[in-house]
Amino acid sequence: MSGFDTVIRNGLVIDGTGTEGSIADVGITDGRITEIGKIASRGNREIDAEGHAVTPGFVDGHTHMDAQVNWDPIGRNSCWHGVTSVVMGNCGFSVAPVRKGQEAHVVRNLERAEDISPDAMAAGMEWKWEGFDQYLDVVDTLPKGINYSAYIGHSALRTWAMGERAFEEEATDDDLKAMKGELNRALDAGAIGLSTSRARAHETSDDRPVASRLASRDEVAALVKEMKGRKGAAFELAQEMHQAGTPEYDDFQNWLSNLAIESQVMTTFGVLAPTWKRQTDMMEKVTAAGGRMAGQTHSRGITSLTSFRSAMGFDPLPVWAELRSKPLDAQLASLQDPKVREALVASVKEGNYPRTIGAEPPTPDWDKFFVYDKPLPPWRTVGEIAAERGLHPADIIIDLAIESKLDVIFMQPLTHASEDDIVAMMRHPNNAMTFSDSGAHVSQISDSSIQSYLIAHYYRQQQRLTLPECVEMITSRPARFWGFADRGVLREGNVADINIFDPETFGPKMPTVVHDLPKGARRLSQKSEGMMATIVAGETLIENGEHTGALPGKLIRRLDA
Repeated sequence: MSGFDTVIRNGLVIDGTGTEGSIADVGITDGRITEIGKIASRGNREIDAEGHAVTPGFVDGHTHMDAQVNWDPIGRNSCWHGVTSVVMGNCGFSVAPVRKGQEAHVVRNLERAEDISPDAMAAGMEWKWEGFDQYLDVVDTLPKGINYSAYIGHSALRTWAMGERAFEEEATDDDLKAMKGELNRALDAGAIGLSTSRARAHETSDDRPVASRLASRDEVAALVKEMKGRKGAAFELAQEMHQAGTPEYDDFQNWLSNLAIESQVMTTFGVLAPTWKRQTDMMEKVTAAGGRMAGQTHSRGITSLTSFRSAMGFDPLPVWAELRSKPLDAQLASLQDPKVREALVASVKEGNYPRTIGAEPPTPDWDKFFVYDKPLPPWRTVGEIAAERGLHPADIIIDLAIESKLDVIFMQPLTHASEDDIVAMMRHPNNAMTFSDSGAHVSQISDSSIQSYLIAHYYRQQQRLTLPECVEMITSRPARFWGFADRGVLREGNVADINIFDPETFGPKMPTVVHDLPKGARRLSQKSEGMMATIVAGETLIENGEHTGALPGKLIRRLDA
C-alpha cells in the first residue's frame, strides 16, 4: 500500500494483546492504522523508532477530568505518561446534569471529596449545559489532546432531581422517575454508564455525605437495572466500606453480585488491599454466573503526598497553622528559629489531629512516612532517619525542609499491599491497572504516573513482569472492559493511538507543585522521561516531553448511542 500519512519504522511493536513483540513498521493513514509489517512505501512523515517500543496508547478507566477538560486542552498529567483515552465521571461525581442557579450543589459534591478547587471550577467552566446530553455536546466541541468518555454521576443526578434534599433524604418515587429519565437521555447521548459512591470517605466541605450516599440500595439498583440491554453500558462504584469477613461485608458483596447478574451491566470498582482476594473471588463467581465485573488496580498503592508547598498533616495544629499562614519565604525563616522549631516539634508530639477523609494528609505514621526524593523506590522513612540521627521525626521533617528550601515531598500510603500482592492483583484477568484519579486530588496525590511507574518499576527495576504483560494491563484490557472496540490494540483498521518509548528509560519524573489552574489554584505536576512520542488519531500530541500544539482528541460516545 502507498500514500501513508506516517510510517513508524523499526520499532519493537507490542500490540497490546500480551503476546511478544516483534520488529516491524506501522503505517498510518487518515488517523487509523493501515499496515503493520515491513513497509516499502514512504510516508509523508517518517519516524525512526529503532530501540523503542511501539504500543497502543494507554487507557485509563478511572479519572475525574470532567471539570478539567473545560480549561486544560491537553489532559495534564495523563498526557505526559502515554494515556490517550480516559473514562471520567467516576464515583458518582460529574458536573452534569445541573439546573441553572444550582451549580453550587455540584461543586459541593466535588470540592472536598475530590479536592477540586471551587474557585477553579467557577473560573474555568462556563456551565453551558443543564442536561448530561448537553454536557457531552460541549465536551465534543472543546479542543482536546486526548480522548474522553464519561459516566453520568449519581450525586449530580440526585442534586439535579432533588436539589438540597439530595443531601438529606432518600428519593421519592417522583424523584426516581426523574432520575431514570435523565439517565436514559444521557445514555442515548453516549454516556458510558452510571457511577455512584457508597464510600464514607466521600464527604462535602460541610462534613455531610455526598449526595449519592443518601441513596438506598434500592435506588441504586433501580438505576442500574434501567441500563439493562444497553450495549457497552457500565456501572462504576466506590464501594461500601465494611470490615472484611463481617456479616455487613458479606451482605454488601451478595447485593452487588446479584445486581451485576440480574442487570447484566458491566460492574466495576477499585480492587485494593487488604480485601482484593475476596473481591477477585466475587468477580470470578459473578462471571461464572453470567455477569460481568471488572476490577481497577493500582501499580503503587494510593499514596498521599504532602509538602510545605501544598499541605502537611500538621497544618491544623494551632502552632503549625500560625506558621503555615505566612508566605513561604517567611515559613523557611521561621523554621530556622530555635524557639519556633521547639514549639513545632512539641506540637507534633502532643498534637490532637483532626479526622481526615479520602486523600487528605493523614495523621503521620512515622514507619510509613517516606521521604519522596526520587521517582522510584526504595524510599527511606522519616522514622528510620530519625532513629539514625537520634532526633524526633518532626525534627527530621524540619531539617529536610530547610535543606531543600521547602521543596521536599513526603509520602504516606493510604492503601498498602506487598509487591507480591500488587503483581497478583494486576495479573488477574478480571482487573485492569487503572486507578489514577487524574483530575481529582490534584494537590494530594500524583497517580497519573501509575502507567509509567508500572513499566519503570515492575518491568525494568524488579523484572517481575514482562513488557508485553505491562502493556496489555494498560491497553487492550481496559479498552475491552469499557467497550473501546477500535482502541487498545495495534491492529489494522484501529484508531492510531500509539506510544513510542524507550523501555530502558521510560518512567515518571519527580512531581512539583505548580499554580496553573484557573484562579492560580495549586496542583501537582508530574511528567515522564523516555517517551519519544504519544500519537492520538495519527497526530503526534507529545514529542520528547513537549506538547506539539496538535489537539486530535475526541469524545468517545458509547457504541449504541
